[in-house]
Amino acid sequence: MLASKHGALVIKTRELLQQLNPELADDRVALQKAGEQRDRKDKGAWIAEALSLRIAQIAENDVPGLVVVDSVRIPGQVDALRRAFGSLVHHIHLRAQPATLESRWRERDGKSPGITRYEDLSNSTTERNVDRLASIADLVVETDRCTADAVCVRATALLQLYSRSSARNVDVLVGGQYGSEGKGNIVAHIAPEYELLVRVGGPNAGHQVFGDPVEVYYHLPSGSERAPRAKILLGAGAVINVEKLLLEIQTHKLEKGRLFIDRNALVIEERDLVLEKEKLHVIGSTGQGVGAASARRIIDRGQPAPDNVRQAKHIPELRDYLCDAQEILEAAYLRQAPILLEGTQGTSLSLLHGPYPFVTSRDTTAQGCLSDAGIAASRVRRVIMVCRTYPIRVGGTSGDLDLETDWTTIEQRAGLEAGSLKAKEKTTTTKRDRRVGEFDWVQLRRSSLLNAPTDIAITFADYISAKNKNAYRFEQLSPESLRFVDEVERVSGSRVSLISTDFSWRNVIDRRAW
Repeated sequence: MLASKHGALVIKTRELLQQLNPELADDRVALQKAGEQRDRKDKGAWIAEALSLRIAQIAENDVPGLVVVDSVRIPGQVDALRRAFGSLVHHIHLRAQPATLESRWRERDGKSPGITRYEDLSNSTTERNVDRLASIADLVVETDRCTADAVCVRATALLQLYSRSSARNVDVLVGGQYGSEGKGNIVAHIAPEYELLVRVGGPNAGHQVFGDPVEVYYHLPSGSERAPRAKILLGAGAVINVEKLLLEIQTHKLEKGRLFIDRNALVIEERDLVLEKEKLHVIGSTGQGVGAASARRIIDRGQPAPDNVRQAKHIPELRDYLCDAQEILEAAYLRQAPILLEGTQGTSLSLLHGPYPFVTSRDTTAQGCLSDAGIAASRVRRVIMVCRTYPIRVGGTSGDLDLETDWTTIEQRAGLEAGSLKAKEKTTTTKRDRRVGEFDWVQLRRSSLLNAPTDIAITFADYISAKNKNAYRFEQLSPESLRFVDEVERVSGSRVSLISTDFSWRNVIDRRAW
């Protein structure tokens, strides 16, 4: 397991013996006798000599960071390795009851050449004395009291391969309104700074990033193309439309080994799509099956297959991407690699904290996203809350919108071309017209309380003034825009660190101090 999880090179002592004695047959009794002869001759020093020779034969660039010797048999061998390699050596002694050892031998190598009875092996001088190693070991593990995975965890901790501190290397980005805040372009702007991009939620909301053509993301993080070297993780709280996800993977050219999907991520089925279209249209649902699938996750827990909930681990097409998200995250924690968690929709659509029933099927706050991803709050460095200058809601029956206005009024105020906003302000997923309202200061304060943002990102600054399209520095913004930013900072208690002025390549004014 240390080999598969941490890239360890595992070397068996019989290999080292055969390296020093090429004429030795692969016979356990013969190897045991040869080892005992060498131990009597130099008190076990041969093992350090053989290991040094073996490592020297490995190309310099291929030398692993972790070598496991399986296994030392006498105290002299341990002492020799410690003299040769110093503090790098960690001695782990595995022990079990005699009956357990015999049972394992019969399952594993009861048919080894030269050994017909377990007693022939266990009664040798070396085997009888091997438990004396416990007194000098760094760690003693009673293996008949724990699983193989548990042994690996304990060994990994001893080797300090786990992060011992809660490194604050996670930045969380969420929407502060009703979704469609322009999160995609903000993510795309900062994504190249991160090594791991994490996404939760489902395909009921699409994120757009400027490009030629425009990039659209439903499951994948919005920085997938802007940060081509970053790994991508879909957490256990993700809800997946398999057909859509596979198309996204193809569209954005994600190679295997870059994308990881938690085995427990939920899969949308056809019945979920039907149910939502029949029953949830009254609240303006996008009808993508996310809510229905999430409900089944709870209701169908006791149902036998195939009627129970399907997860990513049940889908053959996703097999190459499956993982335990915690393993991917822990590896990033250990490296203190920067992680960006991208939320979906907006705080005011939270199932728990929004204006029920006009809400989505999950908690869309920063803490809700963290829970879906499986990231502890103590890992968070920054929380970036994205707000647009004029909040929107999906057209029709999607719920109240305080101080509702219209696109013509905004165009006239900002000096924008007549009809330009209505033409482009359509939802990414369903292409419905969007309703629009005046900036909601009460909503800003409430969302700030729920998310505790360290930073605010303001988007659609060109809706305040068309002149902002040509603003590339903060001081170039219109006077009204500067006053607006000042007021947002005062009400939210957070710095406005990012300002999007247009949907273009050079559209974000970056005022960050991090």
